[in-house]
Parts: sequence; C-alpha cells; structure tokens
Amino acid sequence: MYADHDDPWRLADRWYEQRKYALTLAALPRAGYRSAFEPGCSVGVLSSLLADRCRALLSCDREERPLARARARLAHLPHVRVEHRLLPDDWPQESFDLVVLSELLYYFDAVEAVDLLDRTVRSLEPGGTLELVHWRHPVADHARSAEAVHQQAGGHPALVRIASHTEPDFLLDVFTRPERPGTPAASLSVAAAEGLT
Repeated sequence: MYADHDDPWRLADRWYEQRKYALTLAALPRAGYRSAFEPGCSVGVLSSLLADRCRALLSCDREERPLARARARLAHLPHVRVEHRLLPDDWPQESFDLVVLSELLYYFDAVEAVDLLDRTVRSLEPGGTLELVHWRHPVADHARSAEAVHQQAGGHPALVRIASHTEPDFLLDVFTRPERPGTPAASLSVAAAEGLT
C-alpha cells in the first residue's frame, strides 16, 4: 500500500483517526509513563501524541517508507527513537511500562500472536499498561478479526483488563500486568490508584 501513497490510510488528517487517537490517549490509566513501546507505528501520527505522555518512546515499523515519514515527524523529539524492526523476532530487549499495539495484532495468526503477547508481557514492567486498538471491518490482509485478537489478549494469564471500549468500527482494550497475580481489576482502577476508593 505504501508503494502508491505515503499515508494510504490518511492517518494524519481523517477525523476518524483523530478521534480514535484521542480515545486511545484518554483510555490510558496514567498521566505519564517512563518508557513506552509502539510497534507498527506507520507514519508516526500516534507516536507524536504518545510522546507527550512518555519520558522515552520507541516506535518501530517493518516498512522503510512510512518510517521515513515517522522520523521526519518526530525528529524534533529527542526522547523518541524510530527504528526498523521485524517482529516478533526483533522484539526489543528493554522493559517498558507502556506497550501500545494499535492496528497490529490482526496481521499475525493465532500462534504468532501468542508469541507476540508473551514477548509483550515479558517486556512489560509489573504494574505496566498494555493497550490494544483494532479495526473491526474485514480486510483481506488481516489474518484474524479484532474480536479474536482482543479475546486472545483477554485470556492471557498475566494480564487484567481494566478498560474496554467497543464501537462499530474498532475495539479498544486496556490491560495491566498486576504487581501481584490475582489482583482484581477494581483495585487497579484510576480512582483506586489515586486513593478515591
């Protein structure tokens, strides 16, 4: 798709994308993060928004053409790294307190997604946040549906879902890796973290 257009999904100017990104950011349970990872960053539109919430951000993609756009968009942000990586094999070795898998997991079959989710959990610090956002309409290049991807993530034993948003067009789920296994979702809420409950 990138052969014909630098931004084939018009990520930078469509109201649909702007609104989805606003919801993506609003659903994050913390105001700020130490270190975030965003694989599949495309042209870096979401990366530029996440950068405001993170002291360090690693964004990556497998395609060089969108990465060039992402690098140009993010060049003024010294705390953001934009890298070429082929996942899952080139998963970074560092740890993160935020991982955002946006429009990514449905390109992988169920077995590959297990590997990706396991790598995500291993790199996610205890108490860290995993956010998933996926388009719900059929796409020929997608190996699976958004529903299948989010259901699989919800079944991971190390993750607890703390927020969920469903629309006709996309699913958004926020998970945490509790510091203590078996911690109920209610005690992981934003209100609980601020001592309101």
